[in-house]
Amino acid sequence: MKARRTNSRDKILAAAADVARETGPGSLSLDAVAGRAGVSKGGLLYNFPTKAKLMQALVEDYLRAFEQALDAARTAGVSGESPLATYIKLSAEHAAESKPSASWIFSAIAEDPDFLTPIKAFRRQVFERLKGETPDLKALLVCYLAIEGLRSMNLFDSDVLSVDERRLLISSLLEIAG
Repeated sequence: MKARRTNSRDKILAAAADVARETGPGSLSLDAVAGRAGVSKGGLLYNFPTKAKLMQALVEDYLRAFEQALDAARTAGVSGESPLATYIKLSAEHAAESKPSASWIFSAIAEDPDFLTPIKAFRRQVFERLKGETPDLKALLVCYLAIEGLRSMNLFDSDVLSVDERRLLISSLLEIAG
C-alpha cells in the first residue's frame, strides 16, 4: 500500500510540474493536475491537502533534483575543478533557464508562510557544504551571493545583465573559485 501512495504522489508531482510549465505555477489548477496525473481530485487532496502544499512539494522536488545534479556533476566533473566551480557552473545553467513569473511564489507564501522553509534549509545546507569544501571563505561568499543574485533576478524577471555581461560574471566567478 505504501508503494502505491508513493507512486501516486510521484505521478501527481510529475503532472503538477508539467501543468506548471505549460500554464505557469500561478495558474496551476488542482483539477488540471488531477486529470493529468490520472487520479481523482480526492486522491490528489489526500496526498496534498492544499495547493500550497502541492507547490511546496514541487519546490522540494526541484531542490532534491538540483542537489542530485550537483552531486553527479561533482562525480563526473573536470579533474581538479573545485566544488565551488562546479556549483557555479550548474547554478548558472539553472539560472539561465527561462522561469515563469514569481507571482506564484507570493501567493504560495501568502497561503502558507512556511512555504520558504525548505528553500531556506536547502540554501543553508548547500552553503555549509561549500564552506566545508572551500578553503577561501571570501571567495565563497562573493561567488555564492553573486549566484543567488542571478537566481533572484531570474525568479523576479528583473535581469539587467546582457548575455555578454552574464558570461563575464560567470567566468569571473570561476576565476575567483579557482
